[in-house]
Amino acid sequence: MSKRLKTREWSPATLAIHGPAKRRKAHHSVSTPIVQTSNYSFESTHEVFEFMKAKAQGRIIREHEYGRYFNPTQQETERKLAAIEGAERAILFSSGMSAVILTLMAYMKKDGHIIFTGDCYRQTRDFATNVLPRFSIESSLVEPNAAAIEEAIRPNTNIIFTESPTNPYLRVLDIPAIVKVARRHKLLTMIDATLATPYNIRPLESGVDLVIHSATKYLGGHNDLLAGVTLGRHALLEDLNKLQRMIGATAGPFTCFLLERGLKTFGLRMEHHNRAGLEVARFLEGHRKVKQVWYPGLKSHPDHRIAKAQMRGGGSVISFLVKGNDKTTRRFIDALKMFLITPSLGGSESLVTQMSMMSFFDYPIEARESIGIVDNLVRIALGLEDVEDIIADLNQALAKV
Repeated sequence: MSKRLKTREWSPATLAIHGPAKRRKAHHSVSTPIVQTSNYSFESTHEVFEFMKAKAQGRIIREHEYGRYFNPTQQETERKLAAIEGAERAILFSSGMSAVILTLMAYMKKDGHIIFTGDCYRQTRDFATNVLPRFSIESSLVEPNAAAIEEAIRPNTNIIFTESPTNPYLRVLDIPAIVKVARRHKLLTMIDATLATPYNIRPLESGVDLVIHSATKYLGGHNDLLAGVTLGRHALLEDLNKLQRMIGATAGPFTCFLLERGLKTFGLRMEHHNRAGLEVARFLEGHRKVKQVWYPGLKSHPDHRIAKAQMRGGGSVISFLVKGNDKTTRRFIDALKMFLITPSLGGSESLVTQMSMMSFFDYPIEARESIGIVDNLVRIALGLEDVEDIIADLNQALAKV
């Protein structure tokens, strides 16, 4: 039996542990079991017949027959993710980019047009510019604001795809303003809110149609899994569910177990990430070896007012310019003792990336600079270490510049 909770009375931290309902698990276990199976058997041909008949009518009389369609560990994790986001439904994928690309593919139209906000994730940008044209679909990359989006709308536009905060400059979008534009033109809205997480922002409550997260990051929280999730209304997600069942980009049961376990500390971790992010951003902004800092919690950030109005916290990703050139920037990064040189974010360990080398090395210099990727741009993603230790490490490395 499940006792339904009034989810509005519970915080994201509580929802991450219990979901929208307290329920008994298999064998009365407290932790969600790992159901490591690829298929599910039937007792008789009559049971198969009844199952298929109910399935064709949209009814459920038992769980699915094949692992690409369903896994109990996956279902429990999706239930909790939906609760945190305030969504009717969540669909888990094998990675964040699987979630992004398949969500776009499920709703894009032939000869259509999709608007992407600029400063978006590198792979999303490449999909828009290099892959969509193969499907006779046009795209526009525009400034992350409602006016620029509305100006880019064409008669064949059907999707607005945004990120907030963006990567790497952490631009924060006025989500209600963009939703207003989308509704006026009857367009579908999607937002990649990975860097915000459901702890810091709830786009569905502002009228966004679909929210996407790379669960690899803050939701998993430990740098030990790859997963993605798309969330929204149950009926709207049915087309995406069918496409995923066909393609099979599902998250495995052990991945789902790790993700669901990570969610139990989600609230605690986000409190630390928000506090650490603001303290470190303030430290960097005041350092004489740092030219400029981008962090939504700083008053100097171009979208600070919007962030303050709609975000609970700024997270733990900070981008900044080291005073100097490529050589100076590399010296700073190599001098760090705690930070690991690697992409990604939202885990236990603090990470550092020189964006021009790690993410845009194959871009021509002119193309990089046109989108703001310069050699002295550094992005750090703080982990769960002591904030004073993080600052001390940054300070000693900057002293060597």
